[in-house]
Amino acid sequence: MTDELRLHIRHHTGFIYEGFAKSSYNEARMTPLSLPTQDVEQTKLTVRPAVPLFTYTDYFGTHVTAFDIGEVHGQLEVESSTTIRSRAAAIEGDLTWSDLATVGFIDRMNEYLLPTRRSTVPADVLADVAPWRNNGELHDVVDHVSAFVRSRVKYVPGATTVTSTAIEALERGQGVCQDITHITLGLLRSLGIPARYVSGYLYPKRDPQIGETIQGQSHAWVEYFAGAWTGIDPTNGVRHTARHILVGRGRDYGDVSPLKGIYHGPKSKGGGVVVEITRLA
Repeated sequence: MTDELRLHIRHHTGFIYEGFAKSSYNEARMTPLSLPTQDVEQTKLTVRPAVPLFTYTDYFGTHVTAFDIGEVHGQLEVESSTTIRSRAAAIEGDLTWSDLATVGFIDRMNEYLLPTRRSTVPADVLADVAPWRNNGELHDVVDHVSAFVRSRVKYVPGATTVTSTAIEALERGQGVCQDITHITLGLLRSLGIPARYVSGYLYPKRDPQIGETIQGQSHAWVEYFAGAWTGIDPTNGVRHTARHILVGRGRDYGDVSPLKGIYHGPKSKGGGVVVEITRLA
């Protein structure tokens, strides 16, 4: 497996309306961050219809592009183009279970310890992992939780929607990376391990060829805190590799959805999502 990759990522998405929208306000979270694991060399976000763009960093540190469309339009298109160099992340932190139980730590990490509507897990499933609390090294327990979730929920593309919850995915026994991440978040938080939702891209090939453009995918995984934030991909049973490109973080999917907004007009549907990734070096 390659330890470092230089990639070009094209992410195209949007909405098509059943008629014409009169106005809309939107937020896009499609711009990867510069981090110790990745260096953004070039990035651009394009919106059609063309309008002025306003950028800011949100509460969780994600780059946001906001824009208003005041003209009548039948379709909205948003495309992000990024060239980035990516590396695998280290497994860091040596906190103990006693450290996690201190009042000061719980207060500081409170928002990453509480369940959300999307990440709430049924009591019987929580009971299955409860014995792991205070039992073993933190990183090992996270690996066990990740494996446990994969044993309960099979990855099946299209099995759920972006509005699905952890409970719904567990009931079906099927889900996508978003669902598997939400379940993992709920279980880790129940054990007292702070955990946050990560949104980004996954380059599917383990040994990609230089110059080859392939269909990539938006992806979700987990970062947990054990003295430092450490990434794990419970869907694939791997740690944060050079193939993982991070865009945003939050409590669950609702904090990091690639494109969301409000509009005045008829019903809309997705305009199709395309993620293409090319290895440059």
